[in-house]
Amino acid sequence: MSNQSQTATIRHFAWRRVAAAATVLAIGVSVAAGQGEERADAAKIDATARHIVDRVDRMLRGESSIAHLSMEIQSKHWKRTLEAKAWSKGTERALILILKPVKETGTATLKAEDNIWNYLPKVERVIKIPSSMMMGSWMGSHFTNDDLVKDSRMIRDYSIVTSFEGDREGSAVWEFTLTPHEDAAVVWGKIVMEVRQQDDMPTWQKFYDEEGDLVRTMTFGQYQRMDDRTVPTVMEIRPTDSPEEYTRVVYEQLDFDVELDDGFFSLRNLRGLRPD
Repeated sequence: MSNQSQTATIRHFAWRRVAAAATVLAIGVSVAAGQGEERADAAKIDATARHIVDRVDRMLRGESSIAHLSMEIQSKHWKRTLEAKAWSKGTERALILILKPVKETGTATLKAEDNIWNYLPKVERVIKIPSSMMMGSWMGSHFTNDDLVKDSRMIRDYSIVTSFEGDREGSAVWEFTLTPHEDAAVVWGKIVMEVRQQDDMPTWQKFYDEEGDLVRTMTFGQYQRMDDRTVPTVMEIRPTDSPEEYTRVVYEQLDFDVELDDGFFSLRNLRGLRPD
């Protein structure tokens, strides 16, 4: 392009900028205000989503708890049922004692921060689970050892947005999409969860890997009053690649915010606890 043509082009765009300046100045204040309102609305929505998810998270956990539960495990080739008692404190400590079947009685699992141990009463051995076995099945179920260790607070480890709000199957619900922070020590690439608006009860959660593929689905049901709150007393998890398989947990009794010392979650109690 010649120098003369370049000069003409520059003058042309300069004239357009001058002509538009008055319009920009006239609407600038209202645009800025509108953008500010949009940012405020987005922040409000994000804060609301975080508040609801945290409320659900805390409702299901409590600061501490004691639970009596049964676990039904269905695989391709067999089916078994366990009965257990579980103690938990925050997200760092848990102790699970198997009560039935008789051949499993006394088997126990201890979680203390990022460590997990199993006690096998038949051979009177305590085994620390190595990192190479963290993705292995816990007691033959569809829960992994990593599920116990990597238990996290959702609002701490994930960014949360509202991905749907409205009616589904006759009920008003929220759907939230949770994406992990870059520094979060979690295994999921994304979690999507649905919550009923009428009572903040979770209905399902879907877990995706880092490639965005659905790995498993957890559903909730049989909402009942236990201790000082209403909770889903049935929780079922199904792997996407084997939908005929499942692990179903049924809570028979739940007591929340009980007094539990950190010292209760010890290797001594792992070996020494016995069924009532």
